[in-house]
Amino acid sequence: MILVEYPTAAELFAAVAKRMVRDLQTSLDSSATASLAVPGGSTPGPMFEKLQSADLAWDRITVMLGDERWVPLDSPRSNTGLIKAKLLQGKAAAAKYQPLYNGAETASLGAVQLAKDVDAILPLSVAVLGMGADMHTASIFPGAPERAAAQAPDAPAVVSMTPGDGLEDRVTLSARALLSAENIHVVILGDDKKAALAQAQSSPISQAPIAQFLPKAHVHWAPKES
Repeated sequence: MILVEYPTAAELFAAVAKRMVRDLQTSLDSSATASLAVPGGSTPGPMFEKLQSADLAWDRITVMLGDERWVPLDSPRSNTGLIKAKLLQGKAAAAKYQPLYNGAETASLGAVQLAKDVDAILPLSVAVLGMGADMHTASIFPGAPERAAAQAPDAPAVVSMTPGDGLEDRVTLSARALLSAENIHVVILGDDKKAALAQAQSSPISQAPIAQFLPKAHVHWAPKES
């Protein structure tokens, strides 16, 4: 693990966006296509806004989320709207988007076809991950019944997940799919996340799913803005 600390979140987002551009360009220099998996939520929005103006061959890049709630793509609960509003704009509007929702009745049914769709895109060029204070990443939650299946070496590329919050089921890229990435960046903000990171480094992956990715990751940390 390589840990890089920044004075502010703004500097972190600018630096990570620049690093993602470099990683994607390196992939495009050696391959016809590249792929990028990113987290949902509002936190990475500033990073996406910087990335969308990058001078890349976006028509050769496929973008997908690392995880998604099992709701229609036009639902306000879906992270797809955020990705389209914050990342797939400007030059990046030319990118291909691989949704993690296909209208199946349940997340577990939908994940079967999505796994085939995503496997056709692997390996990833870049995966950007967040981390919760409980040390989960993507939607690989330490207490979820599907956790072990999602972390198995032979896991499908996409698995369904039952979160502990009682809300919608989700689908997530499996550890195998995320670890296929040539470059893994973990982005965390705040002292609580820094403490969780320290705990994860000495915890089994069953209790700290993020730990499975740390040996290969660049971790970027900045204080949380008040």
